[in-house]
Amino acid sequence: MDLRTEHVLVETDRWRIEGDLTLPREGFRSRLSDFVNQRDREFFSIRNARLIALDRPGESKDVPFVMVASRHIRLIVPADSDPR
Repeated sequence: MDLRTEHVLVETDRWRIEGDLTLPREGFRSRLSDFVNQRDREFFSIRNARLIALDRPGESKDVPFVMVASRHIRLIVPADSDPR
């Protein structure tokens, strides 16, 4: 399968996570919205992640890999997008 990386910003109730999510390059589920809305996907693997606790926004931790349970995700957007 041909893959691509999308730099994303993910928020849960406690964490802001910025990192790289791997998606199919073309076809079914190649868009971020289609990929994250799969009913059978319980976890998302994010590489090169920066973790920021929402109750301590001045502190961050970089990790090479993190798995995030889809049921905890409140927000996911491409990190390059302008929030305005």
